[in-house]
Amino acid sequence: MTPAALIATFLGAGHLRPAPGTWGSLAALPVAWALHQLGGFPLLAAATVLAFALGWWATAEVTRGAADHDPSEVVIDEVAGQWLALWAISWPAWAHGIPVLALWPGWVAAFLLFRLFDIWKPGPVGWADRRGDALGVMLDDVIAGALAALGVAALAGLWHGVLGL
Repeated sequence: MTPAALIATFLGAGHLRPAPGTWGSLAALPVAWALHQLGGFPLLAAATVLAFALGWWATAEVTRGAADHDPSEVVIDEVAGQWLALWAISWPAWAHGIPVLALWPGWVAAFLLFRLFDIWKPGPVGWADRRGDALGVMLDDVIAGALAALGVAALAGLWHGVLGL
């Protein structure tokens, strides 16, 4: 397997069936936890940016000359998007010295909201997906991740602020 294929499939996670995008998102979770444990939010944020940049390159490489610009085995976009969705958990945990797994409901919400926005492709997510190029492959998931992060923050605010729990 070429370096581009290893990156694009997130070390082969994209070859898992069925639903390789979901497997890619699931594979991103323990790696996000490890990154947060090793370097807190700054390391997860840096890894997200790196995953986006390397994913853009790798996706362009593995789809060069192919009819399908977004093959199902390419899941590095899900990894970058899922990690971005987790920023809404990593940042407050890091900033306030909270064990990141203590915020486990946020992990569940980040995963479910990210998958929802990635599959549903509302508004700007769909626009990015329709670009038909490697940047669009990466952008649709990053936008879905940003929407999921906003959703996680809103749910946390509702749960802890409005409901006072």
